Amino acid sequence: MTATPAGTTTHPHVEILRTIYADLTTVADYAADDIVLHRADRTAEDPRVCRGIQAVVAHEQALIRLAKGTLAMDVEHIAATEYFGAVLGVLRARLPQQIAMPFCGLWRFEDGRIVEHWENAYAAAELQQLFTTPAPRSATS
Repeated sequence: MTATPAGTTTHPHVEILRTIYADLTTVADYAADDIVLHRADRTAEDPRVCRGIQAVVAHEQALIRLAKGTLAMDVEHIAATEYFGAVLGVLRARLPQQIAMPFCGLWRFEDGRIVEHWENAYAAAELQQLFTTPAPRSATS
């Protein structure tokens, strides 16, 4: 779902964001070299910032790897302007454990390129724990 008034066209940044959420590895195609990503697991004491396109791509690849390739970002709503984008949806993964968590991604654009991104998960600490805690073993394992 995209927030666009009837009779208007969709801003090009909406399509960029839709593409990224369909395949997180495409972020490099749309980001500035000096992009800054504020991770979902950041705190006031530890801001958990990724700086530069290589660090951002490595972070996204790590998320996919931690979810053993089952990570999906189900987008429910995208709003974008020349300067900002906001994406609401549900992050889902089947491994290492079943996860379904609301998220809100905020994006800042300059000259059509992404220069900053804030990851926001509804319960970031819980999400981080799910990705770092092994799934319970069944009695037959």
